[in-house]
Amino acid sequence: MNNRGGIIALLVAFLGLSAYFLLRTWKANDIRNDAIAFATDAKTGKVDLEKKQRYLDSLWKQPVFLGTTTENLTRQELGLGLDLQGGMSVILEVSPAEIVRSLAGGSRDPKVATAIANAQKRALTNNTNFVDLFADEFKKLDSDTKLARVFSNSSNRGTLSLESSDSQVINYIKKEVDGAFDRAFRIIQTRVDKFGVANPNLQRLSGTNRIQVELPGVDNPDRVRKLLSGAAKLEFCEVYTMQEIAPSFDGLAGILLQMDIDAKGKATTGTTKKDTTATATAASTDTSKNSLSAQLAGGGAKGDSTKKDSASLAQRQNNAFSNLFIPTGYGVAVRTKDIGKVREVMDRSDVRALFPANSSYVFDIKPRPNGTNVNEEIVDMYFVKDLGKAPIEGDVVTNANQDYDERGKPAVEMQMNAEGARKWKALTGANIGRPIAIILDNYVYSAPNVNSEISGGRSSISGNFSIEEAQDLANVLKAGKLPAPTNIISEDIVGATVGSEAAQAGIISSLIGLLVVLGFVLIYYNKAGVIANVALIVNLFLLLGVMASFGATLTLPGIAGMVLSVGVSVDANVLIYERIKEELALGKTFKDAVRDGFKNAMSSIIDSNVTTLITGIVLFAFGTGLILGFATTLLIGIFTSLFSAIFVSRLLFEYYIGKGKTISFTTRWSEKLFKDSQFDFVSKRKLYYTISSAIIIAGVISIAVKGFGLGVDFLGGRTYIAKFEKTVNTEEIESALKPTFEGQAIEVKTFGGFDQVKITTPYQIENTDTEVEKDIQTKVTQALANVNGNKGKLVSSSKVGPTIANDAIWGAVKAVLLSIILVFAYIYIRFRKLAFGYGALVALSHDVLIILGVFSILRGFLPFSLDVDQAFVGAVLTIMGYSMNDTVVVFDRVREYLSEKRDVKEDIPTVINNALNSTLSRTAVTGFSTLLILLVLLIFGGESIRGFVFAMFIGVIVGTYSSLFVATPIVVDGMQRDMKKDAEKLAATPAVVETKKSKKA
Repeated sequence: MNNRGGIIALLVAFLGLSAYFLLRTWKANDIRNDAIAFATDAKTGKVDLEKKQRYLDSLWKQPVFLGTTTENLTRQELGLGLDLQGGMSVILEVSPAEIVRSLAGGSRDPKVATAIANAQKRALTNNTNFVDLFADEFKKLDSDTKLARVFSNSSNRGTLSLESSDSQVINYIKKEVDGAFDRAFRIIQTRVDKFGVANPNLQRLSGTNRIQVELPGVDNPDRVRKLLSGAAKLEFCEVYTMQEIAPSFDGLAGILLQMDIDAKGKATTGTTKKDTTATATAASTDTSKNSLSAQLAGGGAKGDSTKKDSASLAQRQNNAFSNLFIPTGYGVAVRTKDIGKVREVMDRSDVRALFPANSSYVFDIKPRPNGTNVNEEIVDMYFVKDLGKAPIEGDVVTNANQDYDERGKPAVEMQMNAEGARKWKALTGANIGRPIAIILDNYVYSAPNVNSEISGGRSSISGNFSIEEAQDLANVLKAGKLPAPTNIISEDIVGATVGSEAAQAGIISSLIGLLVVLGFVLIYYNKAGVIANVALIVNLFLLLGVMASFGATLTLPGIAGMVLSVGVSVDANVLIYERIKEELALGKTFKDAVRDGFKNAMSSIIDSNVTTLITGIVLFAFGTGLILGFATTLLIGIFTSLFSAIFVSRLLFEYYIGKGKTISFTTRWSEKLFKDSQFDFVSKRKLYYTISSAIIIAGVISIAVKGFGLGVDFLGGRTYIAKFEKTVNTEEIESALKPTFEGQAIEVKTFGGFDQVKITTPYQIENTDTEVEKDIQTKVTQALANVNGNKGKLVSSSKVGPTIANDAIWGAVKAVLLSIILVFAYIYIRFRKLAFGYGALVALSHDVLIILGVFSILRGFLPFSLDVDQAFVGAVLTIMGYSMNDTVVVFDRVREYLSEKRDVKEDIPTVINNALNSTLSRTAVTGFSTLLILLVLLIFGGESIRGFVFAMFIGVIVGTYSSLFVATPIVVDGMQRDMKKDAEKLAATPAVVETKKSKKA
């Protein structure tokens, strides 16, 4: 190793960074546990969620770990997915139909509504853009009318006219739909941020107008549905000035003081509760300089909050007030850590009574630094008039965009319709010199001061905006322009108990799987196995550290991917060790054998990992939810396993070489295994073709007759998992649910035990009304509460709409086909012969068809679900990667043997048989260790991934078989055909040359 010092430094740096990020994760979890302990009632054991959130808010901006705040810790930690801790996952779709309907709102043509309805029906089974579908349907109904006649109006006069072409109108509508999606994403993002959930995950699903939201730990699904699917409400409200609202704060200060007294459990000397209240009331009319209202109206409270024993009651009230509130020009500011407590105080009935009946408190959307404490953030709090019944709402805004004012600073230009212009003139005329708050979803996005009455409906909003802030405000104003409701088209709810059980199953399966593999490697490779095991442990540590540094989420399939990455790491070590053993057999010294073994194994290691990388990237690109977690873990694991196998193992070998020691690579048990093996894989290839064809044909017949158990991902529908006190009778449960689902199809299967069932139905799947969703879940809960004396409860539920189910099917097909194409291209580029590409292509197709057939044939015979869903597709893609990993190692050795034996009179079958036998030890060891891991996951990994793991278990067996008995024999047939053609061409070439010579002569 030429740069040993550099490698050691790199390894130490990687290990140090991994340790740092894992410690951050530990600290973040420790803080959350402290918050739970703080909020747990000692008598009932119940956790007060608001109290827990207040605890976390109090530390949110505080340095808690090596100068890092709690906020930053939670942004870069190894979080747990919903399947490991419970929570809710939702996919929202911005309704393009509603946007098209709104843009055509001025049209009275009934064909518009018909075209929208027809386009919606086609969209259920068609991936074409909705706007194109609408335009196509409209043209079917009225081919003579231009779309501009429907969509051109005064609000888009600068963009469209009656002379605009249909293509221009379609592009305009698409742009508006995209804009509505962007605005909806921002709104949902803000709502999620304000929801008070630790580590929420929000992402746009590329290529769609959909948003995925994951909220770990939530226990109120109905609140989430209302929060995420409610239409955005934009309001323009008048703001109370401090002079107007300050008197109300005198009474508030008295209440805050009394709350402090009650919290301390003792009364202040000489002051009873009754006396305090009376004095507070008197203070509200006091105009002396000590009055809180006088001080606030003057620009700030002058109380000294450090003098706790002040003799002045007004002073103590001022202190109690300033503990929570910081006066500003048009209201007060609140420390972000105190927002929960402030809401609790302001929502008290006695506090509400102090303020004007039409007033409401609202917070600014963005916190700002506290000038007196750099470690704190504060947020402005406004008191506005008529919130919810504002004089102007967002429906009057026709356009808004980021612009520049006369000084060249970023500003926002806003335009209103005629009705809005009239109301805006009246509102601005009545508030000259005062602010008007622009409020979206009860948060203030801007509160500009009115300089003069504004007529004509066109306004310029200026301030100390950055370009980004001006663009954000323009988007907020546009949010009220079009009704773009977000519909929930898919949701998953996982109970906290189910999540904790899954987490426990994941930890147990991981530990057992790791120990089994470490033990097997040690038994097979003797002392060299110790080095391999050290590399495996380093790989696992680096994998967790890298995931934590990326802020990745660990899911149950992710744990499976993590354990599987150990198998990938084993494979790299096996390739190296088998090469070293070959070099030692040639009589080389230990030092030379290690050097040449690493060198000769490198080609196979790179090729095999690139094919796995390809399928991992496809999984990452097309996967969502749990499969995305698996793909993330698998991709990171590829790189960490390569680093560990190549560099960590090499460093340890170099250490032993430096000490003048050698290492044994075999035990008495493994020494003679596969030694001098002479299996004839090629001569009976037609028999293997026949066996594979028979299995595939049996599978095709089963698929045609019996079909698949399609999961809800591909069918669409509702799924509920319920747990009962005793063993269940599925027919009884089905009968109990029939009235709830009004006679629609119901499938009830045992799931993960005879006391638990999985219920699937297409009932009301197209209905996106949140009230309907709540009603169905309530009825299901009631129906299962007592089934013939067997009490049951829902532990999780999911819903997948027909549109997303259709997209899932197309996405799965695309992912599989793309993976096959990419692998074929890589094999061809790497090996430069079509025969290798054909072998890989046939092997991949062979593996997929057999797994599909096995799932159809065995459905109903095994005690766990064999549904074909997105998890199954993820397993198939992973199997394709594993199969190609195995196949490419064999191909690499075939290429090497063909190159070495070019001058030796050995035919192609003999050369390839020798190549297969030389890699047999590696194939067996890697396959067996991977099967051991999968077997552990199958037994201990939990019900939710059992079908996924079973598919991979079968796939490893089939993939290993196809590498030896399908892919390579096809290479033999292909190369023999190529050689025959080359021989025919060669035989024809001299005749052509001779003819030319004779003519020349």
